[in-house]
Amino acid sequence: MIYITHGIAIHESEIQEDFIRASGPGGQNVNKIATAVQLRFDVANSPSLPDDVRERLTSLAGRRITEDGILIIDARRFRTQGRNRQDAIDRLVELIRNAGQRPKIRRKTRSTLASKMRRLESKRRRAETKRVRGPVQPSNE
Repeated sequence: MIYITHGIAIHESEIQEDFIRASGPGGQNVNKIATAVQLRFDVANSPSLPDDVRERLTSLAGRRITEDGILIIDARRFRTQGRNRQDAIDRLVELIRNAGQRPKIRRKTRSTLASKMRRLESKRRRAETKRVRGPVQPSNE
């Protein structure tokens, strides 16, 4: 079991990991050992996720989620398979944790009378500055 929050935990059987060859540093070892991890988690059919978390996770995941609702995380930051595997799981947990937080409801507020007066006074000063910059009127003497 992977515990995410006090109400959400996912079973290891819901996660599928594929090990692939990673590009980048590793010397001669890089061509022999599959150290990168491709983690797959079926968001759409997971019994562990509440519906509201599932919806937020789908929108948070962006292009990392397929049309079938499968979240794919590629981890190839480290040279070892174990550290990449842990990195992928940590990223999945962090993503689900962020989706688990309900967004704050926005409450409409009204601007204060003083802020309205300051805004209008600032507009008046600006208008006066621009009016003064205008062409000079010839005086009739």
